[in-house]
Amino acid sequence: MGQRNIIAIALAVFIGLIAVYMANIYFSARETQQEKVAEQNRMARIVVASQELAFGTALSPQNVRFTNWPANSVPTGAFTSIEEATRNRVALRPIVVGEPVLASKVSGTDGRATLSANLPVGQLAFAIPINDVAGVGGFVRPGDVVDVLLTRTIPGEGNQNGDKMTDVLLEAVPVLGIDQVADEKNTQPAIGKTATVQVDTFGAQKLALAMQSGTMSLALRNVADQVTGARKTVTRNDLGGRFFMPSRAARPNNPGAAAALAMAGAARRMAMPSGPSGPAMAPPRPAGPSMTVVRGTRASQEEFIRGY
Repeated sequence: MGQRNIIAIALAVFIGLIAVYMANIYFSARETQQEKVAEQNRMARIVVASQELAFGTALSPQNVRFTNWPANSVPTGAFTSIEEATRNRVALRPIVVGEPVLASKVSGTDGRATLSANLPVGQLAFAIPINDVAGVGGFVRPGDVVDVLLTRTIPGEGNQNGDKMTDVLLEAVPVLGIDQVADEKNTQPAIGKTATVQVDTFGAQKLALAMQSGTMSLALRNVADQVTGARKTVTRNDLGGRFFMPSRAARPNNPGAAAALAMAGAARRMAMPSGPSGPAMAPPRPAGPSMTVVRGTRASQEEFIRGY
C-alpha cells in the first residue's frame, strides 16, 4: 500500500512539473508577443503644423506643435525639436493642420522661400506674358496644368498678314505661379500679366523663340489628363466659310453688297443686245469664282462673294 502511494505521488509530481513547464512556455510566449506589440505601438514625438501654412509662411512656435506618432512609421525628414523646426525656416509647400513638418517642405536656415527649391532636377521655371484672354479669364492658378498655344503668321512668300496659323507649342505644362503668387491654395480667379511654367531646357528655348514669333495663349486642362501627342496645325481654312453666296433675301440688308450687285447687273444689261438687230456682245467675265444658275429656260452667271 505504501509503494502505491509513492508511485501515485511521483506521478502527480511529474504531471505537475509538466503543467508548470507548459504554463511557463505559454506565458513566456504571451510576454514576448506583448513586448513586440508594445514596441510596434511605441510612440515618438514629432513636430506637426498647428495652423495651415501657405508658401512662404515663417515657422514659429505659434503655428507648430508636438504630436505622438508611431515610432516605426516616422516620416523621413521629420523634426523632433520645435526649436530646430522653427529656426529661421519658411514653408516651401502648403502644409495642412496636423501634417508633419518635413525638411523637404521647409527652407533651410537661411529663411528664403525660393521657387527653385520646388523645381525637380533638370527642370526650369520660365515666365511668359498673358492677359485676361490668354490666361483663360484668370482661372489659371498655381498648380494647374496647361497647354501652350502659339498663333503666328504663316511663313513663306505670297502670304498676307492675315494668313495665320496656330500650333500647340507645349502640352501638359505645370503652372508654378501667376505674377508673384505661387501658393497652390490660392484658387480664386485672378487676372495676371505673367505665368511662370515648369519646362525643360528645350521647352524654355521654344517659349523664348515663340515670344518673338507670335502670340501665346494658355489652354487649361484637367490635371489628371496626361495624354499628349502630335497636334494638327490649324489655319484659317479650318474655320470654314471661306466662300459663300448670300441668298436673295439677305442681299438688300447689306447696302454695299446690294450696290455691288446692282452695278454688276447694270454692266451685264449694257453688254446685252438692245434688240433683235442689235450687236451680239458677250457679257463681261466674272472677276471672282462664279457658277451658272439655270432658272427654267434662262441661264445666268452668278458670282461668289469672297468672305472670311
